[in-house]
Amino acid sequence: MSKVCIIAKITANEGMRSDMVAAMGSMIDHVEANEPGTIRYILMEDASDENVVWFYEEYVDHDALAAHGSSEAMKAMGGALRGFAAGRPEITILNPVRGKGL
Repeated sequence: MSKVCIIAKITANEGMRSDMVAAMGSMIDHVEANEPGTIRYILMEDASDENVVWFYEEYVDHDALAAHGSSEAMKAMGGALRGFAAGRPEITILNPVRGKGL
């Protein structure tokens, strides 16, 4: 199978982005320690919208993505974000084709 990537946009409730970012810390720690199939899991703050964060995620294959999405840590993060997120994440799944670093 080939690599799979995700770009996810998450909007925080007004003025709560830093709290939301802090709540995501345990998930990032989990990915680093427990998900060998996750190549990149990068959280970024939007430079033009003070309430938006983005995730860039890269997985070795669709099985690794499925393992990530169904993990207990992901379920816990979903619960932790309920008080901070303005809605559900906007998720785009991509199949990388060509580029530096592939």
